[in-house]
Amino acid sequence: MSVIITDQGFSKAEPAPEPVPFAEREAHQGSVTMASTDDPVALQPYFAGLRLVHVDFPAFSDGRGFTIARRLRMLGYKGHLRAQGHILPDQYAMIRRVGFDDVEISDELAQRLTEDAWKFRADWQANDYLARMRG
Repeated sequence: MSVIITDQGFSKAEPAPEPVPFAEREAHQGSVTMASTDDPVALQPYFAGLRLVHVDFPAFSDGRGFTIARRLRMLGYKGHLRAQGHILPDQYAMIRRVGFDDVEISDELAQRLTEDAWKFRADWQANDYLARMRG
């Protein structure tokens, strides 16, 4: 099982059809998982039928998922965008700024990285450096 993290905190992942791997994107049922090595441009022809794109973060230190999310949004993807994998609460503000809607982590990771740690970073729009400089 896994935990979904939004600006409001933790919630359990709702049962949904399993997303297909990026390589099988032609056969998607509305959901695709992208690895950090996949090219967002190749997904563009399928945007209209996609409701959810998962972008995998294989390690805390692997930031390629941020670039993928930003490129998907710049290419015009308007659907739900979910970061999944090894993500830290400290990365939440950037996750949201590049276009992700939420984060999915394993139950084991959620036990170590408490909901309070994530909620502390939930006010990501007000606490960025530009907001502090303007304020």
